Amino acid sequence: MAIFTAKATAQGGRDGHVKSEDGLIDLNLVTPGSGSETGSNPEQLFAAGYSACYDGALNLVAKNQNKDIDSKVTGEVSLLEDKNDNGFKIGVELNVEINGVSQEEAEELTTAAHQVCPYSKATRGNIEVKINTEAK
Repeated sequence: MAIFTAKATAQGGRDGHVKSEDGLIDLNLVTPGSGSETGSNPEQLFAAGYSACYDGALNLVAKNQNKDIDSKVTGEVSLLEDKNDNGFKIGVELNVEINGVSQEEAEELTTAAHQVCPYSKATRGNIEVKINTEAK
């Protein structure tokens, strides 16, 4: 049973438009480097979603361990060549900054968050996800 379902509609592919059901997301899409008008792209939208989801999981893990942290997650999603089928694939790098714990504790928290984050679960075994952790 779904707890929540988000709905968005894309039309026109990478050079089209995407809009969420509630209208909060209402963006033109453009192929990066194409020189066309300003807009977003699937990789940017995935980076935003993954970084937000992962930061939420990180804060939940910290709370459950009675650790008071302040965190920031920057997601980098790259479009890569896929030599297996001469197509494309994506790769993810999450850059995580955590205040309030040691480097060792920060790494333990990011490892635990990667186990519970829904985006991490969805991508596990499908794409490479690299997590860089820095305690501040």
